[in-house]
Amino acid sequence: MTEVDVPQTRPPEPLSIHIVKASNLKLTKIDNGQRPSSGTSKGTKGDNVQITVKVEFGEKVLGESPKVDCVPDTPAEIDYTATLNCSFEDPLVLDEISYKPVVLTVTEVLPKEKKQKEEKTAQLGQCTVDLLPLVKGATKHHYNLVINPLPGSPLETIPPEGPKPEMEVVISVQESLLEGTQIDQGNLMTLTIESLYSPPESWTMTGSQYAYAAALPIPMSADKETPVVFANGALKPSIDKEPPNRQKKWAVPGSAQGNSIYIPESFLPPDNIDDEDGEFKSKDDREHRHTAETEKLRVTWNTERRCYLDSLATKSFQDKIAKCRYWPVEVMRLPQPAAAKGKKPGLGGGKFKDDEGSISYHGVAFVNLAPLLYPGVKRIRGAYKVHAYTDHAMHEKTKRKTGFGEEAGKIAFNILNRNSASPFPKKAGKEGGEKKEKEVKKGRASSIAQHHEHERSMSIAQHQQANPTPGGPGGQAPTERDGSVKSDILSIHSIIQASQTIKSDTGSEMEGQPPVNVEGQQYVDAKAYVMLEISLTRPLIPKRPPEELARRVAEYIPPRPLFPKRTDGAQRAVEDFHNQVGSVANLILDEFRDQFGDLLKVDDEPQTVEAMESRRQKLIYELNSSGKYFAFKEQLKYAVVKIVREKYLKTSAFEDRQELQTFLSELYVYLIDQMHVALGKFLALEDQAPIPKPLTDSAQLKHFAREAEVNGNYELATKYYQERIARNRNDPSHWFDYGTFCLYINDITKAEECFKECIAIDQKHLQGLLLYGVVCTLSERNEAAETFFEAATCVDPKSILAWTMLGLFYDAVNNEIGAEMAYLEANKLNQAAAVAEAKALRDDDVTKERLARGEHESEDKEVDHDQGGLAPPSVPDIKQPSPPSSDKPPTSARSGKGSVSDTRRMSASKRSDIHLRPEQSPQLQGSKIKTESSTSRPGSHYKMGSQRGTPQPAEETEEPPIREPTPVPRCSIYMQTIEWLIEVKAVPFTERALAHELLSPMGGPTSGYHINYARLKLQKKEYKEAENSLDEALQFDYQNPDAWALMGHVKYMTNDVEASRDCYERTISFTSDAAEMHSIYLRLASIYLQEEKFSNAKNTFLMACKRSPSCVSWLGVGIACYRLGELAESEDALSEANILNNTDPEVWGYLSLVCLKTGRQLEAEQAYKYALKLNLSDYDLLTEIQHVQQDVGFGNPEF
Repeated sequence: MTEVDVPQTRPPEPLSIHIVKASNLKLTKIDNGQRPSSGTSKGTKGDNVQITVKVEFGEKVLGESPKVDCVPDTPAEIDYTATLNCSFEDPLVLDEISYKPVVLTVTEVLPKEKKQKEEKTAQLGQCTVDLLPLVKGATKHHYNLVINPLPGSPLETIPPEGPKPEMEVVISVQESLLEGTQIDQGNLMTLTIESLYSPPESWTMTGSQYAYAAALPIPMSADKETPVVFANGALKPSIDKEPPNRQKKWAVPGSAQGNSIYIPESFLPPDNIDDEDGEFKSKDDREHRHTAETEKLRVTWNTERRCYLDSLATKSFQDKIAKCRYWPVEVMRLPQPAAAKGKKPGLGGGKFKDDEGSISYHGVAFVNLAPLLYPGVKRIRGAYKVHAYTDHAMHEKTKRKTGFGEEAGKIAFNILNRNSASPFPKKAGKEGGEKKEKEVKKGRASSIAQHHEHERSMSIAQHQQANPTPGGPGGQAPTERDGSVKSDILSIHSIIQASQTIKSDTGSEMEGQPPVNVEGQQYVDAKAYVMLEISLTRPLIPKRPPEELARRVAEYIPPRPLFPKRTDGAQRAVEDFHNQVGSVANLILDEFRDQFGDLLKVDDEPQTVEAMESRRQKLIYELNSSGKYFAFKEQLKYAVVKIVREKYLKTSAFEDRQELQTFLSELYVYLIDQMHVALGKFLALEDQAPIPKPLTDSAQLKHFAREAEVNGNYELATKYYQERIARNRNDPSHWFDYGTFCLYINDITKAEECFKECIAIDQKHLQGLLLYGVVCTLSERNEAAETFFEAATCVDPKSILAWTMLGLFYDAVNNEIGAEMAYLEANKLNQAAAVAEAKALRDDDVTKERLARGEHESEDKEVDHDQGGLAPPSVPDIKQPSPPSSDKPPTSARSGKGSVSDTRRMSASKRSDIHLRPEQSPQLQGSKIKTESSTSRPGSHYKMGSQRGTPQPAEETEEPPIREPTPVPRCSIYMQTIEWLIEVKAVPFTERALAHELLSPMGGPTSGYHINYARLKLQKKEYKEAENSLDEALQFDYQNPDAWALMGHVKYMTNDVEASRDCYERTISFTSDAAEMHSIYLRLASIYLQEEKFSNAKNTFLMACKRSPSCVSWLGVGIACYRLGELAESEDALSEANILNNTDPEVWGYLSLVCLKTGRQLEAEQAYKYALKLNLSDYDLLTEIQHVQQDVGFGNPEF
């Protein structure tokens, strides 16, 4: 390798720990009994006390401060600096600094007595310095740390309300430990293992005691993983409750003792179960968790371990999660490391040689780390189920061939023995490391087989209560009392050993049979779970902020101002001149009226030229003499100057007089012309007829367009949509509706233009952003589509529709983790909406109940009852049990009243009443409600208090409040999205959403699913599939009006007139209407016209007119009345149709027929000419008109 290729290694960076001072160390006048090392001392010599501070990092002593006199009420100025060299040759050095504290031990130096050779000391307290700020890139950090007293220290006598002894410490480095790329690309992971709940029932607080460890692999480099071990787990009884604010412990506290093993200002968060990411979140799991956390044993760690990941390790971690989302966290039981002295191994004292590698009760929790790949997510926390460990299960879940159990067991044993403070090899201090390694090897006591034989026999003896339990982990093996007992133990032990997997059952795996872990299976039987948290300083997938998304959207589609900018250009100058001319003209007219107005009113004779000239001269004289002419000239002067500057661009004086004269002539001609334009505009304004307001508004035009769209008249629908846009181009909804129509007729290019205009007008138009994302997806511009879908979620973060659409897009591009994140957020919002709706309904019910109770109480005052006012009359109504069909999804033809299509049409109160009906029947679900109420936290604390000392009768007289069941959303997120997608005609996304609805736990092949599937097939003109789906829907709910309406449309489009008529008649006969009744009325009435049932056709068309009048509905009324001979009513109806749309040739054709029948020749000819001009294409109608014209002898100008 050349010198150029040699990588530059950064020299070691000295890390300074500067101890400034210690305060509140009041140690004077202390009794001798409080000093553990001054038993022979009679007291202190004077009021001053000398202290020293020892600085340690791991097992390395960094130094000890000189003796410092501590004077009462005065801080002790220590001013000592210890240095820790941070070598960058070891890639794990930053990791070690991140999770190991610097331990400061304060020691009192006792005065020498006579004949005493050495000074005696007494340890007072400790505090730990966290070096994490330096790992995060800081160069200096200041601490004020509380000195925690050690056991037996005089500091323990300080009252709680008194000032705490503190130490001021400053940590610093000359240059940041992290360079720029390391700060930007590296990451700091924090692992927190809290507790293992509901452990195997064979674990007890009596008998042999064990240590408990947890381990998980962490990538420390691009290609290497290292097990991180938590070895300080302790088995605790249920009566030993956890404090509310649990403080985290150091993973490797070093020499720290007492309260110094806790990380300063680091506590476990009290998260809500709904916000967790684990597996135990359902109602049944919550009941189990409540029982496990209050009534069963637990193994507690409450330990935090930091891991520094460089850029390569972070990328490796992200890639491994993307390949396999499950991460193993192994839990195990270990023998206690303490050994008796002076005894031979295996003879009742000490451990056997390889005891540190022995593990038992090997379990594993598979943690789903996929949420860490959600954009912006930095933390996951939850309860994860513990499974029995086998290599087979490990490979199946995590794609790993084996776990780290044996290696983690050895590391945990070393940590418990305090022979190795760090599980990682050190390059510095090589001799010390070799010495410690030898000591570890010497300390090995027993083999794995011997230990497990001993443990299994003890476990069997405990369960059978045949042999006494040994007093400790180093006790004698059970003695043989008789041959039968020994043979039973050995036989059972051989069976367990044969069927149990201690390490990895490779033999069973090679034979193709899944291995068995008998001890680990006890975790599964007990439903054990472990609480853990994993957090990062920065997310693996950064989330784009709303500002950036808004900027990207503006880059794709620049925003358009609602009104054009007004500038001082040439056009503005001319407009100002016109305004000034109009203003001066009005002033001159006012002056003329003042002088000659009365004369003109009296004189009725024709005006002569001489009289007019005389009046003009008098007016000019009056203007000149009064100075008004000069004022008018000054008023016009500024407007003329603006024209010269803005239009002719003349801003400097003319040097040539001829050029000046030429310009003035040209300017004069232009100003005279513009003056005439202005006078014509202002003086002729009163003569113009006012523009009438349109007879139809935007909503009516949209209705007409939808009507034409349903009837297949796409040209007319386009005309209506474009007319809406022409009336108001700045309304984004007009462009949006036209875009959805273009999407329906598969004109993607025009649809994209419409949605662009919609977003240009309103950059936060939610539906426009979503549909533009749909169009980009159809055009395979996935990057732009993702930007618009994410922008929609930022515009309305609480929109279920936006998050579901983002998930559907991620499904389209095969982003499984992104889709999971979006659907999870949408489901949370859906559940929150259901809870809010239920709360609003309960509040309304409570208000109504109070009002009713007040009315009844006022009535009961007049009647003398003993118990008339004790119970509100509305209670029996509220507690009536609901029908069984409301609790379960419909399974028969008549049990689907709660379908999606029904609830969508009902009011909010009715919908809430249906899907919340189980909450209003406590008598029916009494046992269930009682069980669920016990999961409430306040209830559990109350119960715990009663067990500790509250009399039991109080528990019977005061029952805890009943917790009502969690409301269930009326439909899934997919069904809500499907209804919107069908409305906007986004067919590909609708198909994807329907597939999700079919597999959703809340969905499935329900009536609502089949109805929406049929609507989709109708849009695609696949009538056979639509009919089959509607048959399925009618099996769920035979009285669903939407299903029958759609079936009628299918029959109508396939020309099955009789069947479609029957379906439409059945639909309008139901008590509840279908979602869209207008097209049903029109098509049923048109069928009546074909069948010559004119009276029925007239009534049906009138129902359509009453509901939502249109040109088509009034035309139908006119045709039916004409066929019935009701010519006057027919003309009125046709006139209404002509008002709504005067370009319909069929309306003009029937008006011509009516006029022919009533003998009005001119009107008949005029109507006939308009019908031909508008291209009347109905051959039968033309033929009929011509026959009537021949009969009456007029109506056709060609005769």
